[in-house]
Amino acid sequence: MCAVLLLAGSACLTHAAELRLLTHASFALPKPLLTQFEKEAGVTLRITKAGDAGEMLNKLILTRANPLADVVFGIDNVLAGKAQAAQVLDPFEGHVGATPFTLPADLVPVDYGYVTVNFDRAWFAKKGLVLPRSLDELAQPAYARLLVVESPATSSPGNAFLLATIGSLGEALAFDWWARMRANGLKVSKGWSEAYYTEFSHNGGAHPLVVSYASSPAAEMFFSKIKLAEPPTGSLSLPGGVFRQIEGAALVKGGKERTAAIRFVEFLRSSAVQKRLQTEMWMFPVDAAVPRDDALRYALEPAAFDSPSAQAIAEKNAEWVQRWIKVVLK
Repeated sequence: MCAVLLLAGSACLTHAAELRLLTHASFALPKPLLTQFEKEAGVTLRITKAGDAGEMLNKLILTRANPLADVVFGIDNVLAGKAQAAQVLDPFEGHVGATPFTLPADLVPVDYGYVTVNFDRAWFAKKGLVLPRSLDELAQPAYARLLVVESPATSSPGNAFLLATIGSLGEALAFDWWARMRANGLKVSKGWSEAYYTEFSHNGGAHPLVVSYASSPAAEMFFSKIKLAEPPTGSLSLPGGVFRQIEGAALVKGGKERTAAIRFVEFLRSSAVQKRLQTEMWMFPVDAAVPRDDALRYALEPAAFDSPSAQAIAEKNAEWVQRWIKVVLK
């Protein structure tokens, strides 16, 4: 008889079963919560963090002949089309509650957030410079050499921000704007950590504007070692400069331990995980019935966001990224 019985009517797993999770570097949940899942599912969870979400998906595609995971978390609405085209995911066969958020059929929405421009309050106060109110103003000489962005070729938020500009301005005008930003001294970093912790003036860098998340000011308050009256950073939510990112989980085609993999996706949609991911990964829960953590009162949701259609992203994102490289870097 098996050591642990899982879902009613399903096969059970032995004590030694290992469930392999592939995810991005930002995945974080409390160890006791993960240990509880292991105990209830009768598995040992082996987590592989594969850097940025784009890098994670590339590894999944490169290993599809011999999958390195059974379940994956972190493929978002930018990467969903690429994942589907590569046929590395299987349809989800489990049960999760309703949510207003949608991803392609093979992906189950887990959390969402907003990529936007953040600013250093102290820097702007010291300089007496009014914050830009539009993408057009941001490209003016008054804001020269102030913004650092992540390259869309190597960063999910960088790619998301590029898509926001295309969704708002249209392809031609968007790349005209990027050309103006290059001429205005735009700084490009490889990824979010470099942009935020090295280049952003709040952390000692030279740039008081950075592409980050609407939840970043809330995280600054939460982790501050001194009591603050307000976050030291803020989000601009410029029209045309906001992208809503939805992250999902999925079963890996050809993966093992299918019953446990399904259960893990259901676990990510449980109220316990939906509550804790808010201050672990600084994203919003897709389950509207889950209360917002008090820390997120400083994470203001933008009133609007922009994006090309899912089909356009799937068909043209790679082309847009290459065009961005030519316009901004070459």
